[in-house]
Amino acid sequence: MEYLIEYGMFLAKVVTLVLAVIVILVALASAGNRQRKGAAKGHIKVTKLNEHLEELLDSLKKAVLDKHRLKLDLKSKKKQEKAQGKSERAATRSDSDQEEERKKRIYVLNFKGDIAAQAVASLREEITAILALATDKDEVMLRLESPGGMVHAYGLASSQLMRIKAQKIPLTICVDKVAASGGYMMACLADKLVAAPFAIIGSIGVLVQLPNFHRLLKKNEIDYETITAGEFKTTLTPFGEITQKGRDKVKQDVEDMHALFKQWVKDHRPSVDIDRISTGETWVGIQAKERYMVDELKTSDECLVAACESADVYEVEYELRKTIHDKVGSIFRGMIEAAAATFMEKNDSRNFYS
Repeated sequence: MEYLIEYGMFLAKVVTLVLAVIVILVALASAGNRQRKGAAKGHIKVTKLNEHLEELLDSLKKAVLDKHRLKLDLKSKKKQEKAQGKSERAATRSDSDQEEERKKRIYVLNFKGDIAAQAVASLREEITAILALATDKDEVMLRLESPGGMVHAYGLASSQLMRIKAQKIPLTICVDKVAASGGYMMACLADKLVAAPFAIIGSIGVLVQLPNFHRLLKKNEIDYETITAGEFKTTLTPFGEITQKGRDKVKQDVEDMHALFKQWVKDHRPSVDIDRISTGETWVGIQAKERYMVDELKTSDECLVAACESADVYEVEYELRKTIHDKVGSIFRGMIEAAAATFMEKNDSRNFYS
């Protein structure tokens, strides 16, 4: 009898827990649906990087300078701000004259690409906003990081950058870590392409690969039917039999796409020896500069600090609105990625030394 009571209590706890989980999931789904209805896709966030750098410098001064030096520095800064305020109030120029004499503006964008170039969803909105205000006296600086991915996805991302060039606005692209394959397809559009000394550059090639389970299905007497209209509607598939004709067709498609990729790079960076660099290899920034694949060896930080000395620099980000599902999903993804990174770090520390 006592056993049955304990079992009943355990069962009640399990049922309660399951019901609680169901209630939470229903609440999340309901909240997500309410959030989606009539909500905007996202919003533009603008940060003036000049002010950000000044805040960093002020924090360092407070920690390093003695009270006397800090007081003198603060007094000098207030004097400069006061003089600048007076000159602005005394200005009686028209708006058009002020536009002619204003400081150059540099708009900073960030693109972190994955295999599907999902960041293009934000990039297109950011560029649309910038082009509504920028002139050919301004500049766009893109901090690019991408190992490449789908041809059509990176073709669209490259087309977004072409919109900037079409309006004759100078485009600088900075690569700190990697711009390979589709990433380099974007990078070669720059009027000035800057890379960190050990950034990965290149991979001008095309790849198609997929597993094929046809022999496994045949061995287990499992039929797989495909009905198509058009000789080459299907060529290589995971479950169908691979024919030499289908293989040759895909090979030809890959060669054609590679030729288009090579021509794209050659058109936008005519200084390169395209046959030498279009082997699918990658190089670090130092080697890429020797091959004229990049123009300068610098980090994006160096470029931004230098830009803030002579221009108003604005970081423009289009933040997509996240649903409750997205937020919960990102938490779980973050936990998984953190665990994977920790595992890889421990594994690498045992095998590699520097």
